[in-house]
Amino acid sequence: MKGIGIPATTIERLPLYYRSLQKLDKQDVEVISSKKLGERLGIPSTQVRKDLSYYGEFGRRGVGYEVSVLIKQLEKILGLNTNWDLALVGAGNLGHALLDYHGFRKLGLNVNYVFDQDQEKIGEDFNGVEIKDVEKMEEIIKEEEIKIAIIAVPAEAAQEVADRLVAAGVKAIWNFAPVYLQLPEDVKLKNEDLSIGLVGLTYHLSDYWSDK
Repeated sequence: MKGIGIPATTIERLPLYYRSLQKLDKQDVEVISSKKLGERLGIPSTQVRKDLSYYGEFGRRGVGYEVSVLIKQLEKILGLNTNWDLALVGAGNLGHALLDYHGFRKLGLNVNYVFDQDQEKIGEDFNGVEIKDVEKMEEIIKEEEIKIAIIAVPAEAAQEVADRLVAAGVKAIWNFAPVYLQLPEDVKLKNEDLSIGLVGLTYHLSDYWSDK
């Protein structure tokens, strides 16, 4: 299976390498060392080399990595050499903000399907995408063979939505609902709890640490 034996932290760093290399390519940088790449991201050069070594030998000792070549390799590893159609469930404020983010399309990630249960929203143009009735979700996902979905619904509805997405053939879910989802092992889940992220910041500013 893809990714077996590769640390989750390594996989999470790959998009950071990719984004940094894209910026370097726009600056016409042709070659970069692991040290310089690591410095841009606050990562030791040894970690950069170790992360990339899981996928092959891309650099040359004493020279570094060819930026354009490594970009193409990372695109293949990350699946960005293919255009992906995504389904977004939830046409509220958060869903609108996600659909308004143009960075997805630059990566070949196209949110072309939006579903909601609010009858007043169905049929409306949602940043260029027509909002469809959530009751038609399974039918459309199966017909269009959509494999990636974003959940941006209230917590109480998230598990049911996830179950329906999985039953329709979705294999990867990006969950913004503040709730733990139970999914089959073959379905990849990425949770994005915004409140937890903020609490992680307040932890460092708490009175507990200021008294130490």
